Amino acid sequence: MSLIVFPAIDLKAGQVVRLAEGDMDRATVYGDDPAAQANLFAQAGAEYLHVVDLDGAFAGRAVNRDAVACVIATFPGHVQVGGGIRTMASVEGWFAQGVARIVIGTAALTDPQLVRDAAAAFPGGIVVAVDARDGFVATQGWAQVSEVSVFDMARRFEDAGVAALLFTDVGRDGLLKGCNVQATVDLARATTIPVIASGGVAGIADIRMLALFAKDGIEGVITGRALYDGRLDLAAALAVAAG
Repeated sequence: MSLIVFPAIDLKAGQVVRLAEGDMDRATVYGDDPAAQANLFAQAGAEYLHVVDLDGAFAGRAVNRDAVACVIATFPGHVQVGGGIRTMASVEGWFAQGVARIVIGTAALTDPQLVRDAAAAFPGGIVVAVDARDGFVATQGWAQVSEVSVFDMARRFEDAGVAALLFTDVGRDGLLKGCNVQATVDLARATTIPVIASGGVAGIADIRMLALFAKDGIEGVITGRALYDGRLDLAAALAVAAG
């Protein structure tokens, strides 16, 4: 089985940034043309893209819609979008824009029926974000930590028809500490839903390790800072993932 590599484009005020541990005050700006960045990823061979409206995650509504629209128009492959998607109108709006999948995080905890309704309306199109701090689900742009465990969150949607779970170890995100492979594999083995790994990818070793567990239900991996800092070559990562 092959692993999907999702290069990440995180948007803050229309710029391409990466945060450290989800902290908006610890943002590194990597460019002011998201569409151009999407095109670079496409040229390197990427067929999937993960886009996050960071401002939207905190505001609870789309803030960088124009920038995302430019990315969708530019990128020839599948675009997965998250950040502040908390109503059915928002879900419908993004699919109307042409996204392949949307990621629901905060609303998956506060309004699980939204996930069920959206998954029924858009088969294969809904991803649930399971963002964890010390094993518990973090919401509101990771600013708040709930009392719901990662495994309980996953079990809630076993029969909902969601396409995947996006698991992020918040404590590693944007820090290049290496992906929390064990926690990701544990989650994949505990649920029938495919899992996408995220947070802390430092280099090709992380891609190689995750690819070994594709058979356990790890569908893909999201990587951002390692690509932007030149620690990970996207073409090489795609080759290893295709394995």
